[in-house]
Amino acid sequence: MEATTLQSLLNPHLAGLEEYTPIQPFEVLSQRLGIPASEIIKLDANENPYGPHPAVAEALAEYAYYHIYPDPQQTELRQALAQHLESEQRHVESSKSVPFEQILPSHGTDEILDYLCRLFLGPGDAIINTPPTFGMYSFDAKLVGAEVLEVWRTDDYHIDVEGIIELFNSEALKRESVSSKLLFLTSPNNPSGNWLPDKDLLRLLQLPLIVVLDEAYVEFSVETSRSPWVLEHDNLVIIRTFSKSAGIAGLRLGYGLFPAWMMPILWKFKQPYNVNVAATVAGLASLRYAEEMHSIVEKIRAERERLFSALQQVPYLSPYPSGANFILCRVEGFRTDGSGDAAALKLALEQRGILVRYYQKPGLDNCIRISVGRPEQTDSLLAELRRLA
Repeated sequence: MEATTLQSLLNPHLAGLEEYTPIQPFEVLSQRLGIPASEIIKLDANENPYGPHPAVAEALAEYAYYHIYPDPQQTELRQALAQHLESEQRHVESSKSVPFEQILPSHGTDEILDYLCRLFLGPGDAIINTPPTFGMYSFDAKLVGAEVLEVWRTDDYHIDVEGIIELFNSEALKRESVSSKLLFLTSPNNPSGNWLPDKDLLRLLQLPLIVVLDEAYVEFSVETSRSPWVLEHDNLVIIRTFSKSAGIAGLRLGYGLFPAWMMPILWKFKQPYNVNVAATVAGLASLRYAEEMHSIVEKIRAERERLFSALQQVPYLSPYPSGANFILCRVEGFRTDGSGDAAALKLALEQRGILVRYYQKPGLDNCIRISVGRPEQTDSLLAELRRLA
């Protein structure tokens, strides 16, 4: 049977699916550039430059039960997460903490995004997205055949609350027979780094749909996680990750905080062994050293402020204030003759072993995003940026 005939068996909505473009592995770039991987300064994927706490490697080396299937309910990890969330909220007056019964660990937060889209969406349904933002929201929605309705952020990347409400209530939406079920929000937003104010989130929670708040970068903000809000709002889901602050992006560990009514459905729906034992061991070790993990976060925050101040002095860059572990910059001709765009700057830095994220799409045209590295990495980056001026 011909391949074209077999392809006709695929779900028709997959024909126009746009592929998500991840960061190219720096080992591959190392071979292409002829630069040892150990000498590459990787500032393109918002990873923690300090890596995990040493206790993580020790715990992984000492663990004796890799031949045994993991706990499908991740009981120990959920209990540890509940204690961690409680400690986060101790300085917040009258704040409650999410119990372990409303926590679901996952194989990275991408898995939770996939679950939510498959639980709530199908052809004829829609999400409301707020670009420019994290690309997996629209990707997962399209994967199940749903529509993506976009309400673009303002010029300074803040949420257009009125635009979202107007879209949801619009007669045009009703005429098209599209049912909006999920609203994806990120705070701090990726790639702009700005915070979603409480008042805006509260207004959006009044809409009769599921609000998914991605807090992947919340530890780097001066603001506090809204984790207790899932106890007060039955339409709020919060997702968080160990990839950034804990520095174990390669082990793929995240978790979601859900309203109580959703948990029995999730337990039936999720893959039984979705979190492997290595990720669980690493997560538990990270939580045991939460104070040390917080100290690393403080280092990154301080380095972010130093980097932002220095980037403001680079004549061809316009950096945006950020509450995350990265800084978005607009590029406006980085060569002395005024020529050169973000793509050329990204390539010039890459040739010198410095990797940054480059964007050329609506809302992010001619922009780069720089992850916050160690001080010596910042120094190398700034030296090259000045040399390229």
